Amino acid sequence: MGRLEDMEIFMRVVANGSLSAAGREVGLSPAAVSKRLRRLEETLGARLLERTTRQLALTEAGQAFHARIGPLLAGIEEAENLVTERSADMRGTLKVSAPTSFGRMLIAPHMQGFMAAHPQLSINLQLSDEFVDIVGEGFDLAIRIGEMRDSSLMCRKLGPVRRVLCASPGYLDRHGTPKDLSDLGRHICLPPHNNDSWNLEGPDGTISYRPSGPLRSNSSEVIREAVLGGAGIALRSTWDVGAELNDGRLVRVLNAYEGRRGLGIYALYPSREFMPAKVRSFIDFLHALYAPLFGTDAQTG
Repeated sequence: MGRLEDMEIFMRVVANGSLSAAGREVGLSPAAVSKRLRRLEETLGARLLERTTRQLALTEAGQAFHARIGPLLAGIEEAENLVTERSADMRGTLKVSAPTSFGRMLIAPHMQGFMAAHPQLSINLQLSDEFVDIVGEGFDLAIRIGEMRDSSLMCRKLGPVRRVLCASPGYLDRHGTPKDLSDLGRHICLPPHNNDSWNLEGPDGTISYRPSGPLRSNSSEVIREAVLGGAGIALRSTWDVGAELNDGRLVRVLNAYEGRRGLGIYALYPSREFMPAKVRSFIDFLHALYAPLFGTDAQTG
């Protein structure tokens, strides 16, 4: 058991990026955590972490060890939960990655209900528009929006994604309403935060259009606020701007065209054989929350 505890401490150190933060989670001092890490390294005969006064970095051996023991420890936790029926008494930290806008709009407002149901579980919700290394950075799961390609990760679809072209009434009053795709060249188009092309499906099939405009940003929220402010035309998800389309703050344009179909909102997690109860519970919570919004188009893969 001592070795397993040392492995768990090692995983917590990697996930938190510091000895002191990991120690706070398990009630140990930084010195005690450091002692446990040294004991694990001595047992393995390999250095797992390079430690300086300012930062920690995984060695090559540490990276390989980290990738393999994550599913192992998750499996042990799940086995304990199954045997002792501890699923209603989940403890520890659930580390989640989500896109910035989606996390702010569709996860954060609902966290109180989940936390109230699991008072001994802490949530570490990290928002970023960049993809994270789920295993390498110690995340329990990540919410991703797009097309799910082959992956070593497990996933569950939480709902479909629908994207439409839209602009504010003020912008359309000043610049007119485009009648067909060729008109977009005379309009201000707002590229997405990742600078991808607009992949549209319409009467003539799939069309790729690269928007070009005076505003670029690495933040999806900047583009969202810009289109609301009348800066131009954007391709946005209905989960993102549905309320504004309903109340008239935004207007759809070129209704015959929408973003590529087949995109979805997914929960990704690393364990193939065992899923920790805290991960399953959170995914079930999101699925139940989003089913009325997006429909029941969900699956495990």
